[in-house]
Amino acid sequence: MKINIVGTGNMGRAIAARALTGGHAVCLIHPDADRGRAAADELNQQFPDGETESATAVQAADITVLALPYDAALEVAGSARAALSGQVAVDICNPVDFSTMDSRVTPADTSAAEQIQQTVGPDVNVVKAFNTTFAGLLTTGEGHGLPLDVLIAGDDSAAKARVAELVSSSAMRPLDVGPLRRARELEAMGFLHISLQQPLELNWQSAIKILP
Repeated sequence: MKINIVGTGNMGRAIAARALTGGHAVCLIHPDADRGRAAADELNQQFPDGETESATAVQAADITVLALPYDAALEVAGSARAALSGQVAVDICNPVDFSTMDSRVTPADTSAAEQIQQTVGPDVNVVKAFNTTFAGLLTTGEGHGLPLDVLIAGDDSAAKARVAELVSSSAMRPLDVGPLRRARELEAMGFLHISLQQPLELNWQSAIKILP
């Protein structure tokens, strides 16, 4: 598949690494052409058999991952609505109030993913995924010897299947947790996971794992 990744931060690069491991083509999207090109060059060095390019705007693709904070993801969703038409858009953010680290910025009766879906409209299928995984472990796709679980929520079964294919091809385990409104619980779970890092001295090396 062709995977757009909007954002070249830790999460964007980690998801790109997983996608390349799974044999997918990656396009890193960043408005600063030099920064995007530098990130793509770095990944091409790490994965010489892979295919990584860069662009300054969203391209045609099978999946576009919005590897951005909530406000930035909403902004891109609005500005790139036409380019995203027909694609699966993956929202990975946790809409945490980073000024207090004590709450989320979205109301209880909605989620970042639902707000992004409302912004892009019905021609784009938004899927929530990767928000319960941290970049450090995501780079290798495992934690403590176990493949990472990637929890997926969305209203379109074909869109979720496409994201599940990306996850499974990258040596991780996709888990369908239900419709897009389950993003509310996923974002609460992501917030809790973040809030536990300091008191439990987890150093961002923890993972949420569903065991049968």
